[in-house]
Amino acid sequence: MSPPAQSSAANVIVMLGIHPDSPEKGGISAVVDVYREAGLFSRWPIRYLGTVMSGSAARKVRVCVAALAEFSSLLVRGRMQLLHAQTSSRASFWRKSLFIVLAFAARRPVIVHLHGSEFEQFYTNECGPLRRRYISWILNRTSRVVVLSSQWAAFVRKIAPRANVVRIFNPIGLRLSDTAKRVQKDPHGVLFLGRFGRRKGILDLLQAMTIVTRSVPNVRLRCGGDGDIAGVERRIAELGLNDCVEVLGWVSGERKQQELARASVYVLPSYAEGLPMGILEAMAAGLPIVSTTIGGIPDAVDEGVEGFLIRPGDVDALAERIVRLLQDPALRAQMALAARETAVARFDADQVISQLEDLYRTLGAQPCDNGPPPLLETRPAETHGHHAIHRLVRK
Repeated sequence: MSPPAQSSAANVIVMLGIHPDSPEKGGISAVVDVYREAGLFSRWPIRYLGTVMSGSAARKVRVCVAALAEFSSLLVRGRMQLLHAQTSSRASFWRKSLFIVLAFAARRPVIVHLHGSEFEQFYTNECGPLRRRYISWILNRTSRVVVLSSQWAAFVRKIAPRANVVRIFNPIGLRLSDTAKRVQKDPHGVLFLGRFGRRKGILDLLQAMTIVTRSVPNVRLRCGGDGDIAGVERRIAELGLNDCVEVLGWVSGERKQQELARASVYVLPSYAEGLPMGILEAMAAGLPIVSTTIGGIPDAVDEGVEGFLIRPGDVDALAERIVRLLQDPALRAQMALAARETAVARFDADQVISQLEDLYRTLGAQPCDNGPPPLLETRPAETHGHHAIHRLVRK
């Protein structure tokens, strides 16, 4: 395939991610939502293609094939400037690799934006030699590999020595709504937001709560998320925590802001992470953090400054740090202030997205001159959790 002409503003940047109508939630959709709110989709001719949607295998295949067909059409007609592939690990990476290889063949620049918290485990323990070589080949050949943390940058350079690696943090909005500002803070309130399952450490947190309640009997843990909700509710009952733990279900938008405003401590005792949006949002809301020393978390939280970091699975240490913060209002206020200042300095959406826009320009992409190009129109997608992004569709 001959390379498409790189000229008019009608050429688009294709961004790959989860389908906007998918009920499945995750970090990539939250990041894309921040991009939209910060104006990235109005400043650049972005065509967002959802490559997966939760549901049956047939439904997933249909969504991916439809996206691949439109992507191929854009390439053949010379209408794509750049591919920005937001990808995780496992099936997400294999799907996105189809688009990436086609972009390579068309000689279009490619950004591989790694979000998968278990990418190292996926590459090292779940892929055979051929698959590892394929992954390394893609990372070595792509125009830029965007990672979320210095730890990830080191890993990518280890498995793909020729990769052009750039660290760009996840962006967050820093403004609280007027409603959230009026929420009364609970001095004994602890908040967890994330998928219910082993990876996010929710079961460790529940076990730790049996210790916390001995020192802080009026503690209140509120848990927002999806995943194994029934299993978490059963475990709460087994541990006798019904009076101090509340399961909220999936929390997004205005309600998430209210929960962040109500809490005094944010806890995420994960076993694997990239750079969790929940922690960044909690820091922006001025909450001290109790989390773990994995992934990009140490890039956001310095031990003893914005919060406490423990080894994954150390339930006793987890309980001790929560108790210390709940019992020491001065320490809590000090860490809360530091967390907010760090969020403003490192993760403000305008600042982070400007780095992404600089990368677009470096790779030759052209922004919109006067709004979206003639090829595209924008309309709001239906809202599912924090998936509300502008859906971009061909006229």
